[in-house]
Amino acid sequence: MDVTEVLDFSTGDIGPLDRPVMLVGLEGWFDVASAASHAVESFMDVEQAVIVGEIDPDPFYDFTQQRPLVSVDDGIRKIQWPSNEIVLQRNAGHRDIVSLVGVEPHLYWSAYVDAIIIVAEALGCEAVVTVGSAAEAIPHTRRPPVTGSTANADLAQRLGLIAPSYEGVTGIAGVLHAALDARSIPSVSLRVGIPHYLMNAEHPLATDALSRHLSHVLGVPAGVDFSDQIDSWREVHDEIIETDDQLRMYVRMLEAEFDRRSEAAIPSADDLAAQFENFLDDLRPDDPAD
Repeated sequence: MDVTEVLDFSTGDIGPLDRPVMLVGLEGWFDVASAASHAVESFMDVEQAVIVGEIDPDPFYDFTQQRPLVSVDDGIRKIQWPSNEIVLQRNAGHRDIVSLVGVEPHLYWSAYVDAIIIVAEALGCEAVVTVGSAAEAIPHTRRPPVTGSTANADLAQRLGLIAPSYEGVTGIAGVLHAALDARSIPSVSLRVGIPHYLMNAEHPLATDALSRHLSHVLGVPAGVDFSDQIDSWREVHDEIIETDDQLRMYVRMLEAEFDRRSEAAIPSADDLAAQFENFLDDLRPDDPAD
């Protein structure tokens, strides 16, 4: 497949960007409760963000699985296909963010990944950060931890991350990280846990945890306050648990285990941003004017 046929993208009048980093959050297998994609969206200001590209959905999806939606607007029926938009968010005084919020493809993964890399390289993205959410044995009453990994040993040491060690079936994020590593583009994978016994509910607490961690690493403030959503959904979650004696006992066991588990030492919020910036500084070529 010719990637240029499915990627609608041009740098056009974008102009130089300020230390851009790409965020990738895709609905699907690695986005339980949509926590990851919502976390990426929290770095987009709808009044300022600009769509700079889009990946054509037609060759990438089995539409018997990912069915399009139909809506009626002023009597006109419209079809909404799976969207894979590349959005640029300029942040005065902070680094610029290039975001891809889309849907994990069913087909032609290599071409899809190539499209992402073409955009990242064309916009001069210094690193790519993928975010995900997965079902875990954690209680809904605690702020879920955010774990991360990177194949870059220097970046892992600076940010207190681990080297990827998982072996088995993977999603598009795993394929993307392998391709980025082959191109020597630094990449980080961040994941937040979702209580497995409430997978069908929303979890703004998990989205908030992931958004805050991203904000700390990138040194860019997130634009969404999840406080009201967290309080509302906590009430819903608690009501569900209170109606089931066995589930209530199970949650108490998870709480005890969670509280006993010692947290790994990680750098402070300020240190995370400083270390990430220092790492990217070291990768930039020397300015010939210096």
